Amino acid sequence: MQVVQHFLKWAETARVSERAGAAAALARVYLDRELPFEDRYAAEAALTSLLDDPSPKVRVALSEALSMSRHAPVQVVAALAADQPDVAGPILARSPVLSETDLIDRIADGRHKTQCLIAQRPQLTMGVSAAIAELGDPDACIALVENKSAEIAAISFRRMIERHSDEPRLREALICDARLPSDCRHLILTQLGETLRDAPLVKALVGAVRAEKLTHEACLRASLTLIATMEPAEHQALVEHLRIRGELTTGFIVRLVAHGKIDFFGNVLIALTGQARERVGGLLANGREVAIAALLHKAGLSKPVQKTIIRALAVWREVAQGERVAGAQEVSWLMLEAIGATPAQAGPEPDAAELAALLRSIHIEALRENARLQAQALVAA
Repeated sequence: MQVVQHFLKWAETARVSERAGAAAALARVYLDRELPFEDRYAAEAALTSLLDDPSPKVRVALSEALSMSRHAPVQVVAALAADQPDVAGPILARSPVLSETDLIDRIADGRHKTQCLIAQRPQLTMGVSAAIAELGDPDACIALVENKSAEIAAISFRRMIERHSDEPRLREALICDARLPSDCRHLILTQLGETLRDAPLVKALVGAVRAEKLTHEACLRASLTLIATMEPAEHQALVEHLRIRGELTTGFIVRLVAHGKIDFFGNVLIALTGQARERVGGLLANGREVAIAALLHKAGLSKPVQKTIIRALAVWREVAQGERVAGAQEVSWLMLEAIGATPAQAGPEPDAAELAALLRSIHIEALRENARLQAQALVAA
């Protein structure tokens, strides 16, 4: 007790460097937890009094000394966390004394450095991550995404995209994050396409209508690539995301089937028809044409589309069983053939003309892609 009294009197006239060193030493003594109760009580009072020291160097020394301990005085830690950024930094970055509520309150203060420090804390809870996603500036959100130990809910990923969609560094960090849900990944791809479409240079070069078409096609191809890299467990969430956005179009469905994304197509049918997963899966794997046609009709697909899908499914079944080798190039051609739209045929019915044009474009894209891959193989050889 007397030592603490002497310290407080001495601190009134000591130099800043001396007070900072003494503050750190006093904090270490307090955390040692071997002081008698009265001495410990007095030490805590002295530590609290140091919060009023006019020099931030003293408070920084106190903050660093207390930042790692679970036994630091709560009132001192709380005050240091609300101090200026240089003082608050060590506490915000690592103090185990701060509760989830404390951290959220500090995030709500809106200080850039404070938000970034909290976003970098190890083992961030989902609640704190949600606060950063909702209130944090772009740099804080980037720090959160780069914090691989943070728990981040799907809705928090979405909020970061919605709030900072124009920040390329955040988009890049999100795309590289394996935790990013598939629907959020698709949303970023769509936003990138829209940014490209609206770019003045693109409009000047190809025109607004052409830019819209090119962007739409690019987004469709990106969606197919995304589906190919996804875990099957994520299919349902992405289907629901596409359904809400109105993107489960006939054209998208035809592309899915032409490219052999049959598992994902099954989830689309479940969403559109309300049929049980087991029934849809069974029909796609082994169902007869009549039963499949009835399912496709329930999904709102026209008869010409039904014909092409049924033809494609038959081919993909043979591929799955090892009876045939085929890809999008061969399947899209056979889908064209199913509606009489190949050069050797009479041509499609009027109600299938638009479908035929879509299938031709898919076929040409597949031809180009196969040619590109072949050229790369020749160069590599």
